[in-house]
Amino acid sequence: MLRAYRASDAPARVSGMNDADVRRWLPVPRPYTEAMALDWCVREAEQRRRTGDGLHLAIVDERDTFLGDICLKHTDWRLGQTEIGYWTSPHARGRGIATAACRTLSQWALMTTHIVRVVLVAATGNIASQRVAERCGFSYEGTARSGGILFDDRTDLKVYSLLRTDVPT
Repeated sequence: MLRAYRASDAPARVSGMNDADVRRWLPVPRPYTEAMALDWCVREAEQRRRTGDGLHLAIVDERDTFLGDICLKHTDWRLGQTEIGYWTSPHARGRGIATAACRTLSQWALMTTHIVRVVLVAATGNIASQRVAERCGFSYEGTARSGGILFDDRTDLKVYSLLRTDVPT
């Protein structure tokens, strides 16, 4: 399930954002603190939704256990385009959680909003994210050389897209 962040998600967000695999592929502050997570959960995620910049949601299971994060970001309403991003906690990996969340949110955006194109970018070394894109039906468009920033370096990004016309009705 995908839902709005709550203050109670802060400890799990701290743990996830400080995970070595998440930090390897995302330029997150080091260390990522409890105060940062609490601010994100109670203020920042909602503020970004209200401004139209994006939608940041917690991924949870049927017991409301936090499994990760998924978002629509860099949303350009004039172009009808947004970027999807996600990460999962170590205990949630390898179970299809990221794929299910990515498929759900991207299809929702394409079928219920003015978005016509969802972009997914993944570092060339991030095979797990590339597999999520492929499983969700995204088309590979090419590589953006030095297109991304990691914590202390740049990386090439594989660029994928999913169009409204790609989603089965």
